[in-house]
Amino acid sequence: MNTMTLWHISGWGFAALAFASLLVGFSKTAVSGANTVSLAIFAAVLPARASTGILLPVLIAGDVLAVLTYRRHAHWPTLWRLFPAVAAGVVVGTLFLVWADDGIVRTSIGAILLLMAGVTLWRRRTADAGKAPAEVTSRAGRAKARSYGVLGGFTTMVANAGGPVMSMYLLSAGFRKLGFLGTSAFFFLIVNVSKVPFSAGLGLIDGRSLLLDAALAVFVVPGALFGKWAVNRINQRLFEQLVIAATIVGGVQLLLR
Repeated sequence: MNTMTLWHISGWGFAALAFASLLVGFSKTAVSGANTVSLAIFAAVLPARASTGILLPVLIAGDVLAVLTYRRHAHWPTLWRLFPAVAAGVVVGTLFLVWADDGIVRTSIGAILLLMAGVTLWRRRTADAGKAPAEVTSRAGRAKARSYGVLGGFTTMVANAGGPVMSMYLLSAGFRKLGFLGTSAFFFLIVNVSKVPFSAGLGLIDGRSLLLDAALAVFVVPGALFGKWAVNRINQRLFEQLVIAATIVGGVQLLLR
């Protein structure tokens, strides 16, 4: 059955979804947070609520490619500290989706992303940029991991927008480029897979959505390969600037839509 007929997608609409899927692959292996643009494209072409369920398997495809690329660079102590708080955030996000309409969801997520970007910029101006990831073992580091974890779980459940929140956390914790990408790759693969039962229970994933996902996943691969090529040509300072810029753009898009 033709997926474009199922969703009444025009040729231009499918092209936009294909580009958004390519951008997902690029964001997973190069500039995390850039897939907030993909989120906006999916929501513009498809029904807003359905778009979150359709985007999730596309994100998982990108996560698998990112893990295969950066699996040796993950910082597991950070991941173990984040997961309990993220699980709480996913539960809260599920309850929020039952209650909130699209407008409230977009405004809430956009405001959170801009707040996280602002906090990170402020901390980078006032703190030592050479901090290592080991700072997460301190009391302040654990508190920060819990707060970002809950926000990350909440935003990733309600709008697949947890990437920028986690990006801000990893940058503020002092992660370098490869450690950043390896840690976020495992984080989002585990979190996104765990979201599938919740999304299916809410009716956001079904046979029609998976059929469209199968067509779009093909475009994730070249995006991921391009990201792997590009990341070796981006220095650390530019990498961090691009991540923060992508977060701000995504937050503004959600507020203005």
